[in-house]
Amino acid sequence: MGGRWVTDSVPCIADSGNHLSCVNSVMDTGSHECPEISEDDLLEMMMERSFTEEKPKDRVGLQVKPGDLIHLEGNVKPPNTWTIDKDSGYMILFPDLLISGTSIANGIRCLRRSVLSEKFKVCDKGSRQMLIGTMLHDVFQKATSCGFDGDVLQNLANQSVYGPKYLKEMYQLNLNQADILHEIKEYLPSIQKWTNDYMTSVTQTNRPFGLNITDTRAVQVSEFLDIEENVWSPRFGLKGKIDVTAKVKIHQKSKVVKTMPLELKTGKESNSIEHRSQVILYTLLSQERRDDPEAGLLLYLKTGNMYTVPANRLDKRELLKIRNELSFYLANVVQKSDNGTKEFKLAPLPPLIADRQACKFCSQLRNCALYSRSVEQQSDSFYIPNEMLPVIESETAHLRLSHLQYFSLWYLMLALEALSKESKTGRKNIWMLSAEEREVDGQCVGNLIRVGSVESVSDVQHLHCFQRRSGDIPATNLMTGDRVVVSGEEKKFLALSTGYIKEVNKNNITCILDRNLAKMPQNTIFRLDHEEGGGGMESHLGNLSKLMENSPASEKLRDLIIDFKKPGFLQYLSKVLPSDAKDTIANILKGLNKPQKQAMKRVLLSKDYTLIVGMPGTGKTTTICTLVRILYACGFSVLLTSYTHSAVDNILLKLKKFKVGFLRLGRTQKIHPEVQKFGEEEICKAKAIKSLSALEELYNSEPVVATTCMGVNHPIFTRRRFDFCIVDEASQISQPICLGPLFFAHRFVLVGDHQQLPPLVQSAEARELGMSESLFKRLERNQDAVVQLTVQYRMNSKIMALSNTLVYEGRLECASERVSTAVVQLPNIKSLQMELEFRESAENAWVKDVLDPSNPVCFLNTQEIPALETEEKCGISNWIEAKLVFLLTSVLLKAGCKPSDIGIIAPYRQQLKVISGYLMNLPCSGVEVNTVDKYQGRDKSVIILSFVRSNIDGKLGDLLKDWRRLNVALTRAKHKLIMIGCCPTLCRFESLEKLISLLRSEGFIFSLPPGAHEHFPM
Repeated sequence: MGGRWVTDSVPCIADSGNHLSCVNSVMDTGSHECPEISEDDLLEMMMERSFTEEKPKDRVGLQVKPGDLIHLEGNVKPPNTWTIDKDSGYMILFPDLLISGTSIANGIRCLRRSVLSEKFKVCDKGSRQMLIGTMLHDVFQKATSCGFDGDVLQNLANQSVYGPKYLKEMYQLNLNQADILHEIKEYLPSIQKWTNDYMTSVTQTNRPFGLNITDTRAVQVSEFLDIEENVWSPRFGLKGKIDVTAKVKIHQKSKVVKTMPLELKTGKESNSIEHRSQVILYTLLSQERRDDPEAGLLLYLKTGNMYTVPANRLDKRELLKIRNELSFYLANVVQKSDNGTKEFKLAPLPPLIADRQACKFCSQLRNCALYSRSVEQQSDSFYIPNEMLPVIESETAHLRLSHLQYFSLWYLMLALEALSKESKTGRKNIWMLSAEEREVDGQCVGNLIRVGSVESVSDVQHLHCFQRRSGDIPATNLMTGDRVVVSGEEKKFLALSTGYIKEVNKNNITCILDRNLAKMPQNTIFRLDHEEGGGGMESHLGNLSKLMENSPASEKLRDLIIDFKKPGFLQYLSKVLPSDAKDTIANILKGLNKPQKQAMKRVLLSKDYTLIVGMPGTGKTTTICTLVRILYACGFSVLLTSYTHSAVDNILLKLKKFKVGFLRLGRTQKIHPEVQKFGEEEICKAKAIKSLSALEELYNSEPVVATTCMGVNHPIFTRRRFDFCIVDEASQISQPICLGPLFFAHRFVLVGDHQQLPPLVQSAEARELGMSESLFKRLERNQDAVVQLTVQYRMNSKIMALSNTLVYEGRLECASERVSTAVVQLPNIKSLQMELEFRESAENAWVKDVLDPSNPVCFLNTQEIPALETEEKCGISNWIEAKLVFLLTSVLLKAGCKPSDIGIIAPYRQQLKVISGYLMNLPCSGVEVNTVDKYQGRDKSVIILSFVRSNIDGKLGDLLKDWRRLNVALTRAKHKLIMIGCCPTLCRFESLEKLISLLRSEGFIFSLPPGAHEHFPM
């Protein structure tokens, strides 16, 4: 039996021989809450692991705190007493924290390394041996369906080395294909030896390659069921991919056949405790899909020898104890300060081991020393073995105190943010909530069946089509390019595959998955969940770690970013501009205004960095495109980046009109259709690139390379360094992510506007510590590096005046009289006005004023209606405001406004859903409904803004309190801005009160009469 429990009064975990006595109190989640537990009833768990510590007594014990989630398996005796001891049962701490078998096995010798590897995954760089191991796994796994004949294995080896699958990894490690093939082929005789020794003879129908082997061993593999089987186990808190799942005949004369995991190893044949432990953990994972395997198999491909690894209870128990300790450190990253305040601080990692030789080859050595110096050594209670002190000092001697403080502060903020995200949108929702519950939030589509055949796009990409069993696909937030987890609705089929959505329509969802699900039973009911992860700290921490490297590039960035070294500039352009490029550059500059030209000059003269402030509508994308053209003409190489794919592609769409060559990195599904032909994947496919020389030629072929900030782990950056890096949306990107591309360029340009949306931070504690400060904002104090774009081409003068008065202190100016006086084009306005006059009444007189093109700014006050908000589990909405939005949209369309010229904005997703539901009644589509955040950098002729909040409690919410978000909302409209809201509610916050005061002084506020949404004239 088993159950999930939330501890209520459990001070610690000690020896497993004791038991836990709980009073039953079943919660809706399927968990159980433990009320009062006496000292005699404490569940204790011994972490009996050997450490070569001088002071083992100083080690902090593993403690279970009230509120911690545990999973218990064992015997239950009346009255509801669970017994977990050395003879029966398991206890899993934080079961929703899924930990890989590899991490647990590595934790046997050094738990600290396992914790760091989970946090700094990007720092675990690949190696030649790791890649060869991966390729050999691939050869063996394909042979399970193709056969193990010598010629077949030779062919599979050739495909692995000279196919496209591992080409980028070989490029990254600077390897030679012929050498790699030679090394792989050295293993093939041993694989055949294994085949002769351990595979039984089967018929052609059972195994397509049909071997006639005489049984020579007690264990015989009779059939291969699966390869790379992905398993998530919230029962044991484990996850992993099983190399091979096989049916095994225990003895040649026996008819008993067992299903076992088969683990492949390509290194030295050691039969080590780490290797055996991985196999035992895979037997636990196998229990999620089938009967409990009594053992697993460990195969060394170098020798062809295979070992049976019994999965006895005590071994599993000890490994789960290590897993629990690992989960404790992964879950308790931060803790309350012990100074009596509510402040948070970083918790210590597992103790350092005293083994300098082991540390010497550890991939996490720098991070280990860095955490020790910046976090743990600030506490007198943390013990460091004497022999490790010189190692830590050597690894961090190049860092100043300011650098260590920057690292520890950002680590703390990232940890707080990860905790906040996990509590709201953690991966655990996939197994804790039903598909129906998840569909309410738009994060899942359930009740699906697979239709049609599965098309294999590549070795690891398989195209699947899913349909709803009955009816159309429901409204969902899942969209093209989103990462999804595919599960069966039966619990045993959790996380069958992961992949990306290719297309969503009302009839079906098409996905590209990493596994072929064609073997699943035809009647399997599937669900697709948005892959939400656990906070996304890995890339942030990886860049933070890289910033602390002892390298010239990192040292320069530390000086500029942490220590605020003033950026340098050249005095004369003549030192930069090639003589043969001056005429070309002069022609390019002709189309720019004065501030844009100043920006070009400042970038060309920079030695370190430049900041370009792109105020709303000032042609930021055009400026970046022109800057790339000028740098290209000067012979400079450019790395072009932004946080989002759409921002990168918006620049490239302009750039492709000019003769500037560029290479776009990233998945094809995420790239704009008109840019895809410039993408690496499409070029490799079109040119059938299979050699390292051809790949290298592609990577060096263009002076401009474009990718997102998250895409800089690409192999190209191991070889190429650029003259300039340009980062668009820089004011919206968190500092560690913005750092990513800067390591690969001599100079950088940040483009943004800190008066618009800052980096999104969900944790209030992290915001208070400064996490919402972008790198753009941090460096803006060096005014010598700042250039402002103030001439705007978007808004007419009355719309512009709002943000100019509230935010920009009058610095914005219209580019021309035409821009200043532009109004919305409504071809049918006259006939519509006549119709309104015919139906004119006191209730709808305001409609004519709102429609009038000469009134570019209108605020509709709903105070008298009244239009109160609705707060539900799925979010906050205001159905009266939503109906007004729909009615205004209908009238605008009737007046001749194009659907594509209308944009609808609301700060809450639930309001967007309500509005979208109303808009489905329109005869035409094309009106875009989205959040403020999604509209940054974009515009529409007409914007209708629903503020949503209207209540008597004084609640306003964080989204509307941010004046930068308000600034974005006010500057999206070119010709007409219509706002709908309740003045008394909105005036409770300073920035909105200033806006409403300004609108009132300009005569832009129209009070809606009671029932305005019901007596609408149309």
